[in-house]
Parts: sequence; structure tokens; C-alpha cells
Amino acid sequence: MAVDSVNNPGVTSQVTAALTNTNTTSTQQSDGDTLASNFTAFLQLLTTQLKNQNPLDPLDTNQFTQQLVQFAQVEQQLKSNDQLSTLVALQKSTQQTQALGYVGTTVAVDGTTAQLKDQSARWLFNVPKPSTAVITITNSTGQTVYSSSRTLQAGDQDFTWDGRGNDGTQWPDGAYKISVTALDANAQNVAVSTEVQGVVDSVDLTQDPPVLSIGGQTFTLDKIKRILYAAA
Repeated sequence: MAVDSVNNPGVTSQVTAALTNTNTTSTQQSDGDTLASNFTAFLQLLTTQLKNQNPLDPLDTNQFTQQLVQFAQVEQQLKSNDQLSTLVALQKSTQQTQALGYVGTTVAVDGTTAQLKDQSARWLFNVPKPSTAVITITNSTGQTVYSSSRTLQAGDQDFTWDGRGNDGTQWPDGAYKISVTALDANAQNVAVSTEVQGVVDSVDLTQDPPVLSIGGQTFTLDKIKRILYAAA
């Protein structure tokens, strides 16, 4: 935008003052506020230029139009940012409401750690093909407390451990982790997915996304595979 700052020395001082005020304000505001302050500064600079343009060299019409288009684009971007912020807030609220609905329900989640309670810990496997597997259970310190080999059929498998080690030791209640190493008839590795079931006893809404507490472990909502309801 053409402005004769030589013949109009007041322009330079006014523009400099406007930019100085804008920069001072920008350091005290967030990114969104900074964009808004720049938007306001644009108006101030535009007004200053219009007031002090050189009659012998007026503003270029095309350049003026381009700046007005940019002006409109900035305004639309500000509105879009506000709308996106609103959508994000709504999504968080929906996630929190959904998470609260799980409290007190029994769910199945992806996982390898189950709670041994009253001499019973239960896991579920999903096996894509018939396999020969080695099942190993370790305690919270990583010590192996149980190991066995067995044949797994294709599909969902249920495995319940009574808390006894291979030597007959009865292990105390607590968290135990299972690992399954499986081979098919051609001695090729078979991926076996494991899941555990438990009651959701609390929800932490301070996390983003919210997390569910199940048997002393935390899980995000995407880890839930099924919701289990007691038979009437």
C-alpha cells in the first residue's frame, strides 16, 4: 500500500506507535489473542494510511483490494478457531460423560495383567489358528510363578489360574501378568491377543482422555472391547 512517509512524517510516527503498542500487548496474551491484536493493528495501520496518503500518489486500487481480502481471511480464521475450540470442548465433555457411565460395570479390556483374588485369576485369549502354547505367569516383581504347555484351539479361549505355582505354592492375592508364546503346526509364531475382565471402580476425569480404573490398573476408553452385564 503506497504511502508517502517523506512528505507526511506523521505517518511514520503513528505507524511505529501502533506497532509498538501491538507488540507490547502481544507479549501478554495467548496465541489467539495475539492474532486478534494483529487484526486490530491492521485496522489501525489501514486507517492511518488512508488519512495520510499522498494526493499525488494515491493508494493502488489492486493492492488495497488484496489487503481487504487478507483482512477478511484473517477474520474468518479467527471465527474458525473459535468454532474449533467449541467443538473440542464438546468432545471432551462427551468423553467424560461416556466414561462416567462405565463406573460399576464389568468390562473386558485388552491387557495381560489380572488380579488374583480368592485363589482365582482369569484371562481370555484369542487364537487365530490351532497352536501349541507355553503359558507363563509372573508376579509384580517379574518372578515366574507358573508355567505350562497346552494346546489351544482357534477362537476365544478362557484360562483361569488358581494361584498355585508349579511347586504347589499358593501365591498371595495381587496383580499377575500372563504371557503366551504360541507356535502353529509348521513351528511358525502365532500372535495371541489377551484380555482381562473387571469392574470399573472409578474414572479419572483430570486425564485427557479420561481413564478408567479396573483392578488397580488404568485403561483408556479405546481399550474396552466388551461390556458384560450380569444375567437377570
